[in-house]
Amino acid sequence: MKTILGKKMGMTQIFTETGAVVPVTVVEAGPVTVTQVKTVETDGYNAVQVGFEDAKPQRVNKPMMGHFEKAGVTPKKHLAEFRVEDGEKYEVGQQITVADFEEGKKMDVTGTSKGKGTQGNIKRHGHHRGPMTHGSKHKRLAGALAAGTYPSRVFKGNAGPGRMGHETVTVQNVELVKVIEEKNLMLIKGAVPGNKGGIIRIQYAVKGQGK
Repeated sequence: MKTILGKKMGMTQIFTETGAVVPVTVVEAGPVTVTQVKTVETDGYNAVQVGFEDAKPQRVNKPMMGHFEKAGVTPKKHLAEFRVEDGEKYEVGQQITVADFEEGKKMDVTGTSKGKGTQGNIKRHGHHRGPMTHGSKHKRLAGALAAGTYPSRVFKGNAGPGRMGHETVTVQNVELVKVIEEKNLMLIKGAVPGNKGGIIRIQYAVKGQGK
């Protein structure tokens, strides 16, 4: 399943031939370089490791530098791995670019959602607030947490206040609206997880048409 790494640049809108407005996320995708091909014989499974964005040699530790030198590629800032069934199609040093992806196909996009810090149960889980009048002191506090005398404890997994965001999120079956090869850009319909400048992973949808 072909995969590429990219950097989220922001959102804009484009117009179709019929004049309809389509909101899109602009992603600077690749090119990524194959840094390792894993096989059942050597690693127990088939996978391809790719690297994105060149890194300064002085910022790469010795073990990773040895890994890149063995592959014969320049050091990379970001590495990712994806499973494949046809690993023989890939070679170390090979590049995957936006040209390898077809417009109109469905994609799965994975990124790290925006971190929102510690939030209350209303914002975090969509709970209702308490009464705002008649002397109520409840307001936005959490309600009852346990079921009275029995079981007389709070169940595990109870939705309450806590850290919100900064999680790995995948949006599925989003359309690849346009590919701009000369600028290494992908225009993906709708929003994708993460901040501007965040690293995201794009691959053909699991239930889509691409491989």
